[in-house]
Amino acid sequence: MAFPLPRGITPPEIAFLAEMEMVTILPRQRLEGLELLGGQVEPLLPPRRASLPLWLALLLKRQRRANILPPAWLHPEPLSLILEIETQHTEYENAFSPPPPLPGQPSLRDRNRGQRPIAKARHTPDGERYFPSPPFLPQNIAQDNAQAGEPPSLPYHWLEVGNMLLDAASDDLVDPDQIRRLLKELREVRMAKIRSGVDVLDAAATGGGGVALTGVGAMEIGESRGFVTGVVDGLRKIGASKEQARREQMAEEMANGGYDPTQDDEDEMEF
Repeated sequence: MAFPLPRGITPPEIAFLAEMEMVTILPRQRLEGLELLGGQVEPLLPPRRASLPLWLALLLKRQRRANILPPAWLHPEPLSLILEIETQHTEYENAFSPPPPLPGQPSLRDRNRGQRPIAKARHTPDGERYFPSPPFLPQNIAQDNAQAGEPPSLPYHWLEVGNMLLDAASDDLVDPDQIRRLLKELREVRMAKIRSGVDVLDAAATGGGGVALTGVGAMEIGESRGFVTGVVDGLRKIGASKEQARREQMAEEMANGGYDPTQDDEDEMEF
């Protein structure tokens, strides 16, 4: 008997998509270029850095052919600052730390200068224009010098990329034990914020509101999907039963002659 698949994308599928994130490696030996579905991979020439998909970088790391350079956000200092923003800033008491800007969105430095960046389209081999989105954005590339005035931010696949690098390339990270602890604390804090959003799900279930998910990662959405959808479905059933009871009471009052149709107008005027 086949079991029904859960609605939406599952956490293993999210982790599979995260393996297409581009990371920076430092090759240990020469390797010829590869022709992949995602495009051409340049030849690897030590000690020149190269950007590869995460799945290929992990494969070379396990074969001891390359070292992986951690992205700018995967260090103890940026993670500690992001955790401080999540827990101690009143502005983000019920919100999430801001994500990195997408192409065409103004960064903090651009806003301070009054500049308005323009999104640059890319082209497929067939010449069609498109605008990339995660995991096809360079959000996990190693950077030697962070831009001044830019606060650290978590990319869309931060949880998956961080756990994969901790499992396969912990010797390439700075203080991996502290990084693992900070990632765990960030995950707990942010999941608590998602669960605390149940208060507004009542309005969302009736079409009068919603839940802000700006800055939430892919794995966080996948893990909380079942909880959120279950709460919304339960609230919808409760609302439907209340509406049915109200209609039955109205029909009973009309049958007994005790229903006043002007009562609804008076209630609306009072509201």
